[in-house]
Amino acid sequence: MTEASVLLTGTQKVAVVLMNLDRQRAAQVMKQFSEGEAEEIAAEIIRLRRVDSDVAERTLAEFHELTIRGGPHGRGGRDNAAGLLEASFGAERAAGVMNRVASSMAGKAFEFLDTAEPGQVVTLLDGELPQTIALVLAHLRPEHASAVFSGLDGSLRSEVARGIALMGTATPEAVRVVADTLRERAGAVVAPRESLDVVGGVQPLVDIINRASVSIERALLEALEERDPELAEEVRSRMLTFADIVKLESRDAQQVLRGIDAAILAVAMKGSSPAVVEVIRANLSERIRDILDEETSRLGPVRSSQVEEARAQIVRSIRDLAADGAITVVRGDEDEYVV
Repeated sequence: MTEASVLLTGTQKVAVVLMNLDRQRAAQVMKQFSEGEAEEIAAEIIRLRRVDSDVAERTLAEFHELTIRGGPHGRGGRDNAAGLLEASFGAERAAGVMNRVASSMAGKAFEFLDTAEPGQVVTLLDGELPQTIALVLAHLRPEHASAVFSGLDGSLRSEVARGIALMGTATPEAVRVVADTLRERAGAVVAPRESLDVVGGVQPLVDIINRASVSIERALLEALEERDPELAEEVRSRMLTFADIVKLESRDAQQVLRGIDAAILAVAMKGSSPAVVEVIRANLSERIRDILDEETSRLGPVRSSQVEEARAQIVRSIRDLAADGAITVVRGDEDEYVV
């Protein structure tokens, strides 16, 4: 923190005071707050880490009833926050608060990349290890990560995909080192707030693939199949497909089909199962059904790539409407989910 230019919020001032008390006394003060307030204070303690002595001194002066011993010695960081919460609320409740704090702070380390063009991010990541690239992509918004992902070389994509799917919990220090290095290289001016627990996994990878092109999706799944068949099968099982249209409620299917041209539908239905065809026809108006029949009747042999692209267009529509909360997609043995 800098000197006079920093204007601390009320929560930050409380955090600074607690950072300058011994653990026992700080715990007694923390007990006076609700869990929600303690959660906010803990987050600030983690973000502040260490505070300049002059800033701490001015803050402590506002709490003149407290006795300052040995001068300001701000101690922040995750360990201090966790220890303080545990002393205040007990281990179980403290763990819950820390989990919520971690969740609210996760993903913030790479905010400076949010406004960067995908090509710039690809250039920035050039030469980095697949595990490092996986860590970065797992932090980005799925649509942004997908655009960056598509710009990677084919062989590298499969390595990165596997890294995302198998990623566990990254330490704050590892995240900070990567973020600081990239931020310096990118010439970013504003440093993001630090990240805590960052979790990858299969679902973030699925979110990225669902936003990629058909060719990228096919190439990636083939590469994963060669390297890790079990992982490839799990990814496939979670991906939204054209056949999932049969699992939509009628009103949701109608909303999806309303925005799809009959010519696209005709191509997408080529070679589809009777169940898929039935759902599509049943949720079209009579006029559109007649147009679809005309399109289908004059449709000759179609390249499989054209069929896949037509289906992908419908899948994108399903995904976008689901993401907006306009429709609900339910998978066979899963609870309700939104892509």
